[in-house]
Amino acid sequence: MELEMSKAGWQDYLELTKPKVVALMILTAIIGMFLAVPGMVPLPALLFGNLGIALCAGSAAAINHLVDRHVDMRMARTFNRPVAAGRVEPRQALVFAAVLGLSGMAILLTFVNAVTAWLTLASLIGYAVIYTLFLKRATPQNIVIGGLAGAAPPLLGWTAVTGEIHGHALLLVLIIFAWTPPHFWALAVHRKKEYANAKIPMLPVTHGEQYTRLHILLYTIMLVVVSLLPFITAMSGWLYLLGALVLGAGFLYWALVMLIGRNASAGMDTFRYSIIYLMALFVIMLVDHYLVTVPVFLPGTAQ
Repeated sequence: MELEMSKAGWQDYLELTKPKVVALMILTAIIGMFLAVPGMVPLPALLFGNLGIALCAGSAAAINHLVDRHVDMRMARTFNRPVAAGRVEPRQALVFAAVLGLSGMAILLTFVNAVTAWLTLASLIGYAVIYTLFLKRATPQNIVIGGLAGAAPPLLGWTAVTGEIHGHALLLVLIIFAWTPPHFWALAVHRKKEYANAKIPMLPVTHGEQYTRLHILLYTIMLVVVSLLPFITAMSGWLYLLGALVLGAGFLYWALVMLIGRNASAGMDTFRYSIIYLMALFVIMLVDHYLVTVPVFLPGTAQ
């Protein structure tokens, strides 16, 4: 029986990479690439840049599975993860993470550029080491401080194309940074008992649910304000502004539903909406870039 449990299939190794999370990161990285140029993204940057970023993100996720295996065993949401359930041995997970991380860095350094490679490495260390090993267990502000690592993909996409850090790329990082706390705290409210059982000091565990709901609303207000900056700085046009306002209104609605506290499923509903919000916001930004913003600044079309 133990021998069978130690045999992992390819699905288990895929799960180690948190593919859904990585897919959302790559979506924002791809959009960051296209926002960096008025036309088509060079194919090598598009292919190798996203491959390298995805491999490094998968490496960080695998390290998270490894480090958090004892915590995962005590939570209903995570007890069946490959390392926690024993299907993948800790040493196998470590080797797998190392292979992914080294491969991703090699691809970025060889086929993309050094700026993207080192920023990606910093993001990997920020999530896998600083957040997972220290912040997650040390402070209820863990996701606020550690959220910067997860906010990096659009910047990485931008630098993969241009080789430089631009203020507009930092605005994209700021949007995800402001989005992260209400996104995770909504889930944490729903899973409060599990986090408490696992002794993880998430905000609803240390300060209570109502305090967390209030902060979800406050951070959502901040997110809506931050999301207007691309329009204010002329990075994006009226189509993006309309989309940001409508999507922001939806997020505020769910934050208020959580604050009122009459809907038992409000935490998960808000969490799910937050994912839709981020995906839709970035897609609308991309559509606006090619239909509104770029045509205005093309030679001969300026008003």
